[in-house]
Parts: sequence; C-alpha cells; structure tokens
Amino acid sequence: MERILVIDDSPVQANLLKSILDDTYDVTTVHTAESGLHYAKSGDYSLILLDVIMPSINGFEVLALLQKDSSTQHIPVILITSLSDFQNEERGLTLGAVDYISKPFHPLVVKARVNTHIKLYQYRTQIERQATLDQLTGVANRRHYNAVSLERWQDAVRLNVPFSICMMDIDKFKVYNDTFGHMAGDQVIASVAGAASARLQRTTDFFARYGGEEFVAIILGSTAAEAFEHMRGIRRAVEDLRIPHNETVSPLVTVSLGGVTLFPGPKDSYDTHLKIADTMLYDAKRFGRNQVVWYSDKMEFWRENK
Repeated sequence: MERILVIDDSPVQANLLKSILDDTYDVTTVHTAESGLHYAKSGDYSLILLDVIMPSINGFEVLALLQKDSSTQHIPVILITSLSDFQNEERGLTLGAVDYISKPFHPLVVKARVNTHIKLYQYRTQIERQATLDQLTGVANRRHYNAVSLERWQDAVRLNVPFSICMMDIDKFKVYNDTFGHMAGDQVIASVAGAASARLQRTTDFFARYGGEEFVAIILGSTAAEAFEHMRGIRRAVEDLRIPHNETVSPLVTVSLGGVTLFPGPKDSYDTHLKIADTMLYDAKRFGRNQVVWYSDKMEFWRENK
C-alpha cells in the first residue's frame, strides 16, 4: 500500500483528508512543519499533501526545504490551500509542487488528484528502477555501479569501516559460447548472477554486472577474512548449479573471484583498489580458476585451496 503524508496544522482538516484516502492508502498526519519535515525524511512516502498556511514555517518554505533535501526531493507534493490567486499558485508550482487542491475541497476531487499523482510516481519509480538494472540478469547495471561504488567508498571513509571490492568472472566463457551458442551463454550469465546476488542481500552488500561475463561486488563492514569466506560461498553456489561446460575445458561452469579489503582513508583511491581486485582475479585465473584470491591492506593474502 502506498504511503501518503499529510502536513496540516489543523487536526480537523488533516483527519478529513485521512478519512477520504485511508481506504486506499496508508495515511500519516502531522500538524507542524517541523514534524512534517522529520517524517518526510524518515518515511517512505509516495506523496505529500502540504497545507500552505501554517504558523512558524509556511507551506512554501516547507516545500523549498523538501526540494533542497536529496532524501525528500523525489516525493511529489500537492499543496492544500485556501489561497486562490494566480501569484500564489505560480509560486508553489515554481518551487516544485505538482498540483494544488483548494479549500474547501471535494472528496472526489481529492481522490482523483491523489490517484493521478500516485500513478505518476509509481510509473516514474519503475522507469528509474529499470534504468539502474541490467536487463539480462536483473542485477544492478554498470551505470548504477558507477554511482553506488563511490557512495559506498565515501561511507566507508566517513564511518571508518572496512571496504571490500570483489571482481568475479565466468571461467572459459568464450569456449562455452562457442560450444553452446549465445542464447545458452546468456542463460548462464543470468544463472550465475542469480546465484551470486542471492548471497549478497544484506544492506551492506552491492552486486552488479560489470560487463559481459564479469561482475563486481562491494561489501561494507566485513573483515578481509569474512569477505573471503563469503566469496567462497558464492563460488560454491555457482558450482552447485551443475551447469555442464565443454568437457575438454571443465565439466561444469565455474567462476573465479579476486578481491581486496581495506580501511579507506581520505587520500586513498577507489580506482587503485579496484585494479588490485582485478589483479587478484587475474591471479585466481592464473592459479587454475574456480577459486578465490584475496588481499588486505594489512598485507594479508588468501588463496582458496580446494
């Protein structure tokens, strides 16, 4: 059920709006601008109904604050007002409101306008989500990875927590494609992505398709030993899919993984450590494939012995 936040200093008006909408939506009402801003930041709302005339901070000022905050600027806002002059309507729309509902309001008008903007929000959210996903595998795409990787890196610097980067590659994938065809190859990529992403579901995990048959994972807060063991579990999960490979190369489809764990500082470079992870992946391939090779900033080195 979509969530709506009503910010109105009049409990009577707020409760009236709630009674009109709560048969379809999960409606929260607050009666001060300050509490409205707090709820907007802490809740997952699809729409805000905002009264214009309020004490201390008026609705226009609240709208401006919502638009400036990256955590709330995506939420559509409908202004609720008894002001009917053109200048105030223009002001609200210029500040970023998506619509106006005038007092006294009619329940059918409120429902119709709210329904319209909820549907628009759902559509926009779906389009934005699709833009971040790899169409073949359903995991994050390279574009989304480029944005999230730097955000997570900055989080690790700020929080002083360990940061792990892992590169993963399907072993002898070109041979598989040449043997079974590109459609079968696409199915393998999707299956491997599914097996890996199923084990990277924590809020501190991020997994994306890097390109072709290569993937990248980011883990926040785990030690090098923990990250290494986690990736070993992913390697085993792929092997357990029991997908037949070209018998002259390998009986089953497998993956190789390489990674690095560090406590990043302000002067450290993400790209440098991504290259280290890629080097560890190269070593995993060089040592015989179907294994994990890991490195830490404490000069520790792990290689899986199967």
